[in-house]
Amino acid sequence: MNILKTDRIDLAFDSFGNDEDVTILLIAGLGTQMIRWTVPFCEALAARGYRVIRFDNRDTGCSTHFHECTPPDFRALVSALMAGQRPDVPYTLHDMASDAIGLLDALAITRAHVVGRSMGGMIAQIMASEHPRRVLSLTSIMSSTGNPTLPQAAPEIMAMMMRPTPNPFTDEAGFLTHSLAFARRIAGTGHAFDDEAHRLIVLEEVGRAYDPGGSGRQIAAMAVTGDRRARLATINVPTLVIHGVDDPLILPACGKDTAASIPNADLILIDGMGHDLPPALYREVGEAIDRTARRASTD
Repeated sequence: MNILKTDRIDLAFDSFGNDEDVTILLIAGLGTQMIRWTVPFCEALAARGYRVIRFDNRDTGCSTHFHECTPPDFRALVSALMAGQRPDVPYTLHDMASDAIGLLDALAITRAHVVGRSMGGMIAQIMASEHPRRVLSLTSIMSSTGNPTLPQAAPEIMAMMMRPTPNPFTDEAGFLTHSLAFARRIAGTGHAFDDEAHRLIVLEEVGRAYDPGGSGRQIAAMAVTGDRRARLATINVPTLVIHGVDDPLILPACGKDTAASIPNADLILIDGMGHDLPPALYREVGEAIDRTARRASTD
């Protein structure tokens, strides 16, 4: 792992493959760290001839945390948005997209293929629409457009996500029970859920940095960023949208809306995939990312 100081914040990142190869930048989702892009997945992409970079978003892992900013009051946040007001939040997804651009700047990378999952997909979409000269291709996985008319996750899933998480340092068993229950609930039905692999990765995240307030600030960033469809319509790089048919957190309609909002976007709906990326899908997803990236060299 490396720590790189941009002109804004410190960002932790890893790099796989040859530094001289064209870059694929992987962007993680809400409250999760770069290690959710597992080493085998990154190495498999690098073996296709890419430099693969994963990094911790702000407020996660070993990147800068905004501890001085109190996590937003979500009831007040929702009330303000429903009243048509713009709440005051520590940052937005546009700031997080600027962080990723800052990382590319600091590494002297002019353009990259950008791949994001969940919230990371939203950040990737903003990069492609707001910084078009920096993005070679876009892959948006299990993500959405901010369209307020799209169907939402079931209330019980939202309740599980928003329920206070036990402190892993004082109640590791309770923390793991909570984390595993939610992960199982949003996983797909096509592949067996690996309890041990999930247990290991969440404990590794705790060991790197534990900051539940960061997730709250990132939720607020998503909430205030709003509907991005008008800007998505300006994207003109090869674009792939991947979504799980079984995704109960960000429903398949959201992936379909993303693909419909971006001109000439390809849409892959994967049976049995939920809001997760199990190892059994690494090859299929990697091949699809590679196909999209290679279109950029000829389009």
